[in-house]
Amino acid sequence: MYASSSSASSLAQRSQLVRISRAMLSVVYQSLLSPRIVSATVMHKTNSIIMNAPRMEIFETASNLALWPKILPHYRYIKYVERGADRNVVVMAAVRSGIPISWLSEQIIDREKMEVRFRHLEAFTKGMFVVWTFRETPAGILVEIAHDLSFRVPALAPLAEPIIGDFFIHHIANRTLQSMKAYLESKR
Repeated sequence: MYASSSSASSLAQRSQLVRISRAMLSVVYQSLLSPRIVSATVMHKTNSIIMNAPRMEIFETASNLALWPKILPHYRYIKYVERGADRNVVVMAAVRSGIPISWLSEQIIDREKMEVRFRHLEAFTKGMFVVWTFRETPAGILVEIAHDLSFRVPALAPLAEPIIGDFFIHHIANRTLQSMKAYLESKR
C-alpha cells in the first residue's frame, strides 16, 4: 500500500512537470514564430485592467506589500529586508503553475506621482524596472504595470524573453491585477 501511494505521488509530480514543460515550450515556440525582431535585447511587457474603486485606495493597496499574500493567492510571501515609509527592500515570492519563484526588489512609493516602482536587485531579472500607474478614465481607474528589462546576456534574449517575459511576468502580473481588482471591488 505504501509503495503504490509513493508511486502515485511520483506519477502526479511527473505529470505536472510534463504539463509545465509543455506550456513553457509552447510559449517559446509561439514567440519564435512571432514577427518581432529576434535580436532584441530589451524586454517590455505591459499589463493593465480597469478597477472600479477610488484611485487612492487602489494606490494604497498596491503599495501595501504586507497585504499582498493575503489578497493575491499566487503570492506565497513578502519578507521585508528594509522597511520605510516610501522605500522598502523586499523578498517577493510567488508561484506560477506550481513553480515557486522569488526575487529581491527595491520598492519606491511615489505619492506625488502616484506611482509604485520596483527595481529587481538579484537573480534572472536583476536590473528590471517595474512601474505601477493609476489613471482615471470614464470607465474607472486604469491600473497598468510596465516591466522593462535589458538582458545581461544578449545572445540568450530570444530564449529568455518568452520564458521570463511571457511565461512568468505576463502571467503573474495579469493574475495580480485580476486578484487585486476582485479584492477591491468586493469591498463595494
